[in-house]
Amino acid sequence: MLKKNKPFLLLTLGATILLIGGGATAYWLLVQRNLSQVNAPAQLIPQDALLTASISTDSEQWEQLSEYGTAETKAALEKQLTQLRNDLLTSNGYNYEKDIQPWLGETAMIAYLSSSSVALPTDTEQAPPSGRSLLPDIIVLPIENPAQAKELLEKANSQKAKSFIERSYKGIRIRETQKSNVRGLSTTVLGRFLVVTNNPKTTERVIETYKGAASVAATPGYIKELSKIGASEPFAQLYLNIPTFSAIAAANSTRAGLPNGALRSQNENLAANQQWQGIAATVTLEREGMHFQGISWLKPNSSQKNAVQNNTSRLPRRLPEETWFMLSGGNLAQFWQDYAQGAESNPLTPIPPVNITAGLQATLGLDLEKDLLPWMGGEFSIALIPASRNALALPENQQSTQLGAGVVFMIQASDRKLAEKSLKQLDEVMATRYQFIVEETKLGRQPLVSWASPLGGVSATHGWLEGNVLFLTLGAPIVNAIVPQPQATLIQNPLFQESVPTKPNPSNGQFFLDVEDTINSSNLNLPQLLSPDQKRLAKAVRAIGVTTAISDERSNRFNLFVQLQKATKPTPSTPTTSPTPTTSPTPTTSPTPTASPTPTASPTPTASPTPTASPTPSASPAPTASPTPSASPTPSASPTPSASPTPSASSSIELERNRNR
Repeated sequence: MLKKNKPFLLLTLGATILLIGGGATAYWLLVQRNLSQVNAPAQLIPQDALLTASISTDSEQWEQLSEYGTAETKAALEKQLTQLRNDLLTSNGYNYEKDIQPWLGETAMIAYLSSSSVALPTDTEQAPPSGRSLLPDIIVLPIENPAQAKELLEKANSQKAKSFIERSYKGIRIRETQKSNVRGLSTTVLGRFLVVTNNPKTTERVIETYKGAASVAATPGYIKELSKIGASEPFAQLYLNIPTFSAIAAANSTRAGLPNGALRSQNENLAANQQWQGIAATVTLEREGMHFQGISWLKPNSSQKNAVQNNTSRLPRRLPEETWFMLSGGNLAQFWQDYAQGAESNPLTPIPPVNITAGLQATLGLDLEKDLLPWMGGEFSIALIPASRNALALPENQQSTQLGAGVVFMIQASDRKLAEKSLKQLDEVMATRYQFIVEETKLGRQPLVSWASPLGGVSATHGWLEGNVLFLTLGAPIVNAIVPQPQATLIQNPLFQESVPTKPNPSNGQFFLDVEDTINSSNLNLPQLLSPDQKRLAKAVRAIGVTTAISDERSNRFNLFVQLQKATKPTPSTPTTSPTPTTSPTPTTSPTPTASPTPTASPTPTASPTPTASPTPSASPAPTASPTPSASPTPSASPTPSASPTPSASSSIELERNRNR
């Protein structure tokens, strides 16, 4: 039986994720908690923590993780990890395999607290060095072998006693580093766990939680909901506290231009009014990428309830195989209702509902509630389709060549007569108010209405497909891609089939993005929207797929798959054998910390802890919250954990995973 190595790299998971998965997946990859041990570490984390993440230390999984990404992202991560190893382990005289691995358990947990939950050190020497501001606030390391951990303590006492000071808080001993050129760490041992923090006050909060203060494990729904997303071989699991996230996001948003007192009050109100309690995801590693099983749930006292409608959309079958992007849902009117309902307590709502309704009224003379929503109770989709070269070559389309692709919106009208009335109003507005050329045309036997700007470059077409499905295209000429029904459809596209999960089924929405043909290419002729670092991250991703469903009145489920590139393995270099704790983790089994600071590798995401993601990436807009930045400049990190070169999971396990996805 192969010996398991516990790679020190687990605490740099954040950096790894940013480099292999891109900003959108960064948030999801920081994450895992072994459900068999869910109560223990979570009982040490204060309940108002922003984010908790458990990460496997199984070297076989880390070996598989190291296969993802491009050569560039792998090299960047290697550079970062080498620096971390030198700063945290080697500089303190420790060797991972000899000093840490023998006693470390199977799963470590990290946590980020809200920025206001602990006081920051005033000593400038204790301030976080540049580039390290996103080190975890708390690291919980399971002690699997207390006797070997004690040996490390004895080594620390004899070797570097002058580097630490010891004190006591509520009867629990704490050991802290005393170095002017290194980030200060504070450690204590609570039961069978070594706790490492970057702030003495944080350690005190953990001790208070250990002694009975509210913990993450006591959060309403936490244990119950996470038990629904278990996996046989999870790599990671994450929990995001949505009320805390909402308050932090508000403080960092444009709404924050308020005096401190008013801002504090606003944040408290947002947290109190937030209907959603949490979002969690379990991550498993598969041959072609990373699979996330997720769930979001409402607060127990929430006045909001989900409308349980899972009408799997068939509209993706009407889209051509070459579609680059697609979002579908089961009921547009319900989608809008959920969006409007959650916007008030969501500081990250991209566009306030009132602005949308006012904008439609001002520009098109249409009342969303009266003219549009009454007939929009059916399934819908929006897609981005590349224009064919033949279509772009036509004289009438010459001014559309810069666009490269067109957008098509489809909806199954629940009341066709009302829909046709709205379309006539829209045609009239475009002709009279904006002087567009509006004319009835045909494509084969299909009646169409086209709009053309007198200035050229802007065009649109709308018409009806079988089954009372209305379509509207904008941008490049793509009508011939959907009329008549394409023979090769999106659901037959191998990339779509490999990326978009088939479960949950039935579902109420799907999402697909071909990252290679959109973000990673020049097909769209878009301005430079991404920084060089963000582009590097995106290069590691091939496609992203999501399938969502409403579980019940209180929770939503989703499956997300990130298909990743695989770089050719570089010529193996001589690995260093000491991947990294910061100071001596001196766990003893007693609650009295004889430990000295331990491995604190940081997940150095260059993203802010308050990114944007919604608790349910589904067609129904539950809260848009997310703990990680979209795509933020990433650390120069290096993707190959300096872990043992054990083989990755067997092909039979992978086939079984794919069948269950």
